[in-house]
Amino acid sequence: MATIYRLATLMLFCFIQLSFSELVQEQPLVLKYHNGPLLKGKITVNLIWYGKFTPIQRSIIVDFINSLSSDKATMVPSTSSWWKITEKYKGGSSTLAVGKQILLENYPLGKFLKNPHLPALASKFNGVDTINVILTSKDVAVEGFCMRCGTHGSTRVGRGPVRGTYIWVGNSETQCPGQCAWPFHQPIYGPQTPPLVAPNGDVGVDGMIINLATLLGNTVTNPFNNGYFQGPANAPLEAVSACTGMFGSGSYPGYPGKVLVEKSTGASYNANGINGRKYLLPAMWDPQTSTCKTLM
Repeated sequence: MATIYRLATLMLFCFIQLSFSELVQEQPLVLKYHNGPLLKGKITVNLIWYGKFTPIQRSIIVDFINSLSSDKATMVPSTSSWWKITEKYKGGSSTLAVGKQILLENYPLGKFLKNPHLPALASKFNGVDTINVILTSKDVAVEGFCMRCGTHGSTRVGRGPVRGTYIWVGNSETQCPGQCAWPFHQPIYGPQTPPLVAPNGDVGVDGMIINLATLLGNTVTNPFNNGYFQGPANAPLEAVSACTGMFGSGSYPGYPGKVLVEKSTGASYNANGINGRKYLLPAMWDPQTSTCKTLM
């Protein structure tokens, strides 16, 4: 009788364990396609530099954008192989190239930008098949900076129905670096793991690269709030924002995952770009596997 009791107890324990594991098992991440247009084909990326950036800072960002659709980076993993994940979304490839640039070093709208200022700045360039990127320097505050680190949206081109897209990304070296420049800065919340060394030696700009990469991926796959996303349209999980904090295999909250380390500088990276550049890029959702895909 005791043996039967023990056996029944063991079976019940196994059943509870199984049921609990089923409950806590993560649901597959699925970004639904909402039948809207995506940005495909040749896309021009215009840059609006708001505030003071050094020539080196500008070249880091320009090289990054041009690396996305370049085959000149022969070392793997490459920035372009990361961007090729976007080809798996409906409509084929998106080829990015830097177009026009404007330097607004005299802060024409002041050093605190409100939300309506962003589309106004973006409208300095008009045209279809373009992404106008506003980059604010470390001494420029933007409404809601620490809550988002960057954003993307769309504006009308002329008076017709055609809409253009824009992105804003801020330099967070002195503003919320624990949120917007992680893992190159100590995080504000969570496990206090040591920060990684920035691959280009600039915590603010290397943090901008992570946020810019996120928003470029989100923009081409959900340019007008009716592309790929999960959740509400006004607060969606998108192609890259659905994979926040994941940079390499084995990542978990507070740990970016396994990445490469440059022996001479100790800098961490997971992507090689043009002109010998190295970058740390976040995971992107792969629609073929419904998983967040990292380069490593």
